[in-house]
Amino acid sequence: MDTCPITARSLQRPYHIKGDEFERAYKDFLSGYRTWEELAHAEQWLVFPENVGPHVSIDETSLSRGELYTIVANKAGKAKRGTLIAIVKGTRIEDVVAALNRIGPDKRSLVKEVTMDFSDSMSSIVEQCFPDAEKVIDRFHAQKLAYEAMQAVRMTEKRKAVKAENKAKKAFKKRQQTNIKRRKKGDKDSRGRKPARKNEAYKPERLSNGDTVVELLTRSRYLLMQPGCNWTESQKTRAKLLFELFPDIELAYSLAHSLRMRYNNKTDDIIIAGESIREWCRMAKESGMEDFDSVADTIEDRFSDVLHYFNNRATNAFAESLNAKLKNFRAQVRGVVDTKFFLFRVSLIFG
Repeated sequence: MDTCPITARSLQRPYHIKGDEFERAYKDFLSGYRTWEELAHAEQWLVFPENVGPHVSIDETSLSRGELYTIVANKAGKAKRGTLIAIVKGTRIEDVVAALNRIGPDKRSLVKEVTMDFSDSMSSIVEQCFPDAEKVIDRFHAQKLAYEAMQAVRMTEKRKAVKAENKAKKAFKKRQQTNIKRRKKGDKDSRGRKPARKNEAYKPERLSNGDTVVELLTRSRYLLMQPGCNWTESQKTRAKLLFELFPDIELAYSLAHSLRMRYNNKTDDIIIAGESIREWCRMAKESGMEDFDSVADTIEDRFSDVLHYFNNRATNAFAESLNAKLKNFRAQVRGVVDTKFFLFRVSLIFG
């Protein structure tokens, strides 16, 4: 339990012990938790100066009840022991900087590259604590902004489609009520048509693949996140209908995946890549879609940090992997009841 993110209950069956009793014994006597030197401030900050290395990531994650913690990690640790450099409660710049400054300047000067998202607070923390480091905006966060903009276009069209369908339902019910009143009076339809049944349900128009327009927009969410070469036959059919009915979604899809392809081009150096990303920003602004205009502005605002990716093609995937392991550990213990003890175990396993 000192080296793996497992619970006492997971040892219950193979070792024929009572999990709850062993958990209490481990916490109170076996682990050394009660005499832990960091216990007094563990919930606020933990630092591990010995884990500092040249390639670092910074990100935030939620440990308990939505409470955020800022995590600084050494990529060389590969999400094992020796990974954590610091874990600080909250995301306030002052708190994180104060904790990281407990690491000596000689150690902090070893950091040469820090990967992060578009957070301004994270950027400020890196500038103050790792002045010699190059800030790198993770490519996947840039792509995520583009995908979110694409999905926003889809959701706008979906809201319009739902509104149109609800309007059609109301019109159908109104006609149905008129037919019922006519039937009660014994009047005949002037067109010679038989009045609709009282309990007849509204049937929306269906497309050639069996979807309604609202269903088409709903079911297209995941196919839009994939390149066309990965679509199944049914997804190709759905995408063809979607793009025929909603050309704005086709344009948004083209822009989102164009950005991905520009990042995927491994032959580009930083100068050519910079021109390519600038061209994409220009195309996004010329598209006339506000969501993509905002993405272009965000990228241009942090353009130099975005371009630093093309030096070593470093990403923040490691930080996301570490976050996933922490969340999986949290799920195994069925939520964090004692935050200090949870952080104690995290420090043993990843610190």
